[in-house]
Amino acid sequence: MSTTASPQLVAAVPGSLAEVEQVLCSFTHHLVHWADDGHSIQLVKRLYQPASPHEVVEIQASLQRLQRSTDGWQLADVWLHSDDMNVRFFGALTFTIKINSDWDSLKEGDTGPVLTRLLQWLALRIDAGESALVTKKICSALVAYFFRPSVAWDRCLLHVICCLSGGGAVSYDQLTTTSNKDSTLIISSLEKQKLLTALWFATTLIEEVSKTNPFSIKTSVSRRKHHGRVMSNMDDLVQLLLVALEIKPQQDSVIAQEGMKCFKSWIIYAHGAWIDHSIQLAPLQALTPYSLRHLWYTDLFEAAADCHTEIMGTFSAYFTSEDLDAFASFLISERGQKLLSTLVQGDFEPDAVAFARLLLAYADIKLQDLAKQPNSPITQTVMRELIQLLACEGWAGADDDICTPALEFWQSYLEFLIDTHFADEDQPEPWMGNAQQYVVQVLEKCWAKIRMPSEDVFANWSMDAKSDFKAFRADVEDLLQSSYTLLGTAIFDRLANLALEALNDQAWLHLEATLFCLNALSEAISDEDVVDGTLSTLFGSSLFTHMMDSNLSIPAKTQQTAVGTIIRFMAFFERHVRFLPSMLTFLFVSVRSPVLAGKAGKAILSACDSCRKSLVPEVGAFLSQYDALVQWPGVEAGTKEKVIGAIAAIIQAIPHPEQKIEAFSKLIAFVEQDVDACQTSVRGNWLEEAQELGLCALRCLVSMGKSLQEPADTVFDLETDLTSRDIYDPGIWADCQERIVRCLEGVSSVLGKNSDVVEATCQVLRTGYKETSPGPFVFPPKITENFVTSCKIDTPRLDYVLGTAGALLTRHTRTQVTAANEAALSFFLYLSQLAATMNYHPSSEPEIASSCIELASKYIPYHLHVFLDPRCQDQVGMFIEFTIESIRCHDVMPRRSAAFFWASFVQNHRYEYPNNVSAMVNWIIEQYGPQVIQVVIHNISGEAARSELETLADPLRKMVVDQTQAKQWISDALFSSSFPSPKVGVAEKRIWLQQVMNLRGGKKTNQVVKEFWMACRGTDFAYTS
Repeated sequence: MSTTASPQLVAAVPGSLAEVEQVLCSFTHHLVHWADDGHSIQLVKRLYQPASPHEVVEIQASLQRLQRSTDGWQLADVWLHSDDMNVRFFGALTFTIKINSDWDSLKEGDTGPVLTRLLQWLALRIDAGESALVTKKICSALVAYFFRPSVAWDRCLLHVICCLSGGGAVSYDQLTTTSNKDSTLIISSLEKQKLLTALWFATTLIEEVSKTNPFSIKTSVSRRKHHGRVMSNMDDLVQLLLVALEIKPQQDSVIAQEGMKCFKSWIIYAHGAWIDHSIQLAPLQALTPYSLRHLWYTDLFEAAADCHTEIMGTFSAYFTSEDLDAFASFLISERGQKLLSTLVQGDFEPDAVAFARLLLAYADIKLQDLAKQPNSPITQTVMRELIQLLACEGWAGADDDICTPALEFWQSYLEFLIDTHFADEDQPEPWMGNAQQYVVQVLEKCWAKIRMPSEDVFANWSMDAKSDFKAFRADVEDLLQSSYTLLGTAIFDRLANLALEALNDQAWLHLEATLFCLNALSEAISDEDVVDGTLSTLFGSSLFTHMMDSNLSIPAKTQQTAVGTIIRFMAFFERHVRFLPSMLTFLFVSVRSPVLAGKAGKAILSACDSCRKSLVPEVGAFLSQYDALVQWPGVEAGTKEKVIGAIAAIIQAIPHPEQKIEAFSKLIAFVEQDVDACQTSVRGNWLEEAQELGLCALRCLVSMGKSLQEPADTVFDLETDLTSRDIYDPGIWADCQERIVRCLEGVSSVLGKNSDVVEATCQVLRTGYKETSPGPFVFPPKITENFVTSCKIDTPRLDYVLGTAGALLTRHTRTQVTAANEAALSFFLYLSQLAATMNYHPSSEPEIASSCIELASKYIPYHLHVFLDPRCQDQVGMFIEFTIESIRCHDVMPRRSAAFFWASFVQNHRYEYPNNVSAMVNWIIEQYGPQVIQVVIHNISGEAARSELETLADPLRKMVVDQTQAKQWISDALFSSSFPSPKVGVAEKRIWLQQVMNLRGGKKTNQVVKEFWMACRGTDFAYTS
């Protein structure tokens, strides 16, 4: 390229480059001495040298003060004149900061010289061979100048180009005489570095304009103004890009690459403008053929592919049908086939990866055409290539990053097919058959791709690689589930046959992949028995026999997936009990493997729960299996918990009570062994072992208690009067129940301060609360009462203990309330004792205070008669005041609980209390209602957090509905001398009071409360009557 400027341009330059440089150098030389003999330059240099964090902070603070000072403009020139690149970069950065932050401090006549100085520096530094880093930062400063209000610099791109061409600042006013022909000559004459600089400026300009988001209909006129100004540069931009994109790679690939980056940025910007109908795409679209040529050049392919891929993903409508045909021609070309072949062979070099992403972007745009035109040669080739993307050598996530986006395309393709299938269910589309065949091919590729690597290979992967591989398998699972809608049982049968083939060939990792796919389809099969024939063949094969054969060296992952298959298809075993023996034998062998124990235990529990009635004759065998299991030294507590629960489920189904008790008695003996061992370990000071044994015993009891509950599908006689029998009379279960209680006491006596032990004990007690007939876990309320009241305020998980007491009270409805009278009385006395221990200050123990009040709420409505008991007379008033103090305190938990308590308590009209209870409730409300309203109003008058307002509004709303004195109480609180906010006056309070009363407790009260809170906080708000 020639470096000679056009005659017209040279005439516009005020003096030669040498003169400009001399003046600027003289100016900055003077400034260097002015700036403390270069002290500021040394300071900038120190910023880029190794230093302690403290020193870096100090240097940055000093430099920021210099930048923001009134001398910052001159310092920017000083730094740009430095011979150190880092200092020059800092100088350009300072210009940007000054323009963005201190623009308003400039006088009216000072803005023009700033532009002149920047343009002169740009030209000077380019001719001095400046680095791209500094050059781009000067361009950023010029773009910042473009955005300043009242700056008239619309044709900024041509101005920059002319300055670059002439080697110095050109008068902007003289650009009006520059024709398009002249600008083309100027651009064509730019040498490489100056052409690159022009491209960098154009790219930075449009990217910064894009950030202002000027195209939304709701945006301001000032933002739209930027769009109009930047569009003034369109003709100059097209000429610039035409020069850059016409360059062949052998001439200069760097310019072509930067040209494509600029081209892409302007098109992405144009997307928003096109939506807003404020841009014509034709000028930019005329450049597309030039950019498409770069796909055929080896040196430019990656840049060209990435450019067009991003455009297709962002603004697919930009491309014309001719453009898309050109893409297709390249994708199916010999060059495209070679790139794909490289990828399939496991060489994920940049060009091959870029080709794959381009192929997927094209396929996304043409998805419907690819489905509807199966006989097109282009479709056939492109679809074949898309399928091959799932067949690349290498592991998904670890080596192959293309398979995941490829799978996303096929998921979208499948969703389109499914939508079409349901839309035209009566008249299938003629192309649907071909499309389904493509899906089958994709699933076969996925089946191969999800195969697990060997254990050695997998162990050497990074955590990210393992996570990505797992995510890919999960995506394949989703694809399989979707495919069943379209392919039906055919795909299930195909996979089952592959499983049998892998089983016969002892190809264990192939088998694992196939079972994984079958497991995925289990959730998609809606008809219970539609695949029973296929499953009978699979489960009737040597699958389970092989899985537990220790001589076959089967990978643990394959065995894990086989256990998962049992869990997924448990309903099949429930329908076909003949397969249970082989399945359960495999599972009991698996529980002895540390890798399989967790899943196998879960599967045994699921199998025994689902098939309990069928397994009743085998209960003795199960007990023997468990006896052998607990003798094994490597058995885990979680495994014991699941298996003992499984056996309990079978025992629940035994029809004869004597046989049931006999079996359960043997089962409880295993727990007693653990309890004895726990106590022995405590005596030997082996506390860690004792804790493990104690927790295992309790969690086994929890599992047993849950399994002994009536199954969810049990039919109950709703006409039976539950009060006609005492469910707390254990009868024949008395001995078993006493043994369970001794187990609880045995563990609690030695580990009662352990939080896990406390929680597990509560869980054992809760297992019987749902039962409607006597049983070993249906403890008399006295058992729960004794445990709860034995706990102190420092007992761990006391909140859970109190929750257990609440669960017991909730279990007793109106017809059963008498059974829990003594427990309810003891619980209330216990609550009062805890409140007294806190000195009635809920903030001292907010979590416990909250739990106490939550338990008190459970007394409403069926246990309030307890308050009338003579033993409670002194405590009731104190506890009521404790709830009021909880609303007053600053802790969220007790405040919320107390608000809920009072919102429930005041709704006495909803319940049919006995006369004495009703009189007591009314007396409490009359006595304490004004105080409740007082603290509620105090909180919603600006003292509470906004998130608490709805909770606090609840008792207010209920008072308005239920209490005739509510208006007076609210008025007294509003006009009390203790009202916290001076920002609402008498009139506002009266209007607000009237609004609250008019709403009569409706939900709109919440909004009125929020508005009042805002007013009390001092936000702008006005009430209207």
